[in-house]
Amino acid sequence: MSKLTRFGTLFVILAAVLWAVDGIALRPELYHLPVPLVVFVEHALAFLFMTPLLLYEIKELKKMKKGDWGAFLWVAVFGGALGTMFITKALFYVNFVNLSIVILLQKLQPIFALILASLILREKLPKKFFYYAIAAIIGVYFVTFGFHQPALSTGNKTFIAALFAIGAAFSFGSATVFGKRGLKNINFRMGTYLRFGLTTLLMFFIASATGDLMSISQISQRQLITFLIIVFSSGGLAIFLYYYGLKWITASVATICELAFPLSAIILEYVIRGNALSLAQWAGAVVLLYAMYKVSRMQAKME
Repeated sequence: MSKLTRFGTLFVILAAVLWAVDGIALRPELYHLPVPLVVFVEHALAFLFMTPLLLYEIKELKKMKKGDWGAFLWVAVFGGALGTMFITKALFYVNFVNLSIVILLQKLQPIFALILASLILREKLPKKFFYYAIAAIIGVYFVTFGFHQPALSTGNKTFIAALFAIGAAFSFGSATVFGKRGLKNINFRMGTYLRFGLTTLLMFFIASATGDLMSISQISQRQLITFLIIVFSSGGLAIFLYYYGLKWITASVATICELAFPLSAIILEYVIRGNALSLAQWAGAVVLLYAMYKVSRMQAKME
């Protein structure tokens, strides 16, 4: 095994950091556009730039079996289309309030992923893993909320936003598991192409059916620039990094490493908007980082 393959957890963490940049600094710029249109455009642009690389590695498709195609179809439907629409819609409903029920319910994602990894991938991990998994989720809670209760003052939209957040948690958690399954016979680059290509196709039909595709002319120059930044950061680049890491680590470990997203989001809130971390949040960050470190060490021992 090369040295780079030992750092699968690091690549997943880097991808999660980029997703935090997306949620804090980029996606709010797209607030006034229809959600299906946002998801379609960001995936279509990324796939457009990836097409030359896809053609170069088209032979990888010959290695895929029916189960592999089924896994990536699941990833496209849930991780690409539904998951992205759910979380974007949930954030739109609460106007990107940071301390909201949306962030709290997103903490269910590792639970869904761990259960599915056990059922579908037959991943067996030492008991200590689950102790650190629980510690990581608790750490994320304190990083996000400190000693305060989640802000639920979003009017009658809170319940709907909560449902979307739970849907996103399940979608992304299951996408981690099925993404790992889909990478069984192909490289991480082809995995990335398939995720964006299939999602683009699905979102084209969804955006057309809802009539939102007709709103593409409403995209301003500023929003187009935002889309392009997403493609080369939290979109295409982040998924490349993520699938590279996922190729070499278990889905269970990956879902814990993804908790770097809320940690990074809180730090970015401070850097960009001056919202300082409280003592409780710093304590939660220490617990989260320690749990992620221990999980990474377990992965190294398993390898």
